[in-house]
Amino acid sequence: MTEKARDIGLNVKPPERTCNDKNCPFHGTLPVRGQVITGIVSSTKMQGSIIVKREYLHLVPKYERYEKRTSTYAAHCPPCLDIKVGDKVRIAECRPLSKTISFVAIEKIEEASK
Repeated sequence: MTEKARDIGLNVKPPERTCNDKNCPFHGTLPVRGQVITGIVSSTKMQGSIIVKREYLHLVPKYERYEKRTSTYAAHCPPCLDIKVGDKVRIAECRPLSKTISFVAIEKIEEASK
């Protein structure tokens, strides 16, 4: 079972585990393109999907200050990536997989601190 992971065109290390998910960018046929976003996993309650939160600063010109804003993204989570709540992950844009999911998890950057 030494199935080689596919090169997805981004500078990420492929996972050691293999899976038979057709929507996995490494072991399936899902192409990735467009944005690559880094965020923290806030929920893994959906089956095969995660919610990723991203914080960023937004300039308010009137007051010449920045305010903190958050965005949430629904992303597909392949079973070969062992992702839990609190992990820092990188997600990449792909074709729409459902009504809300247009991103797929491609890399786990950091484990959640306990």
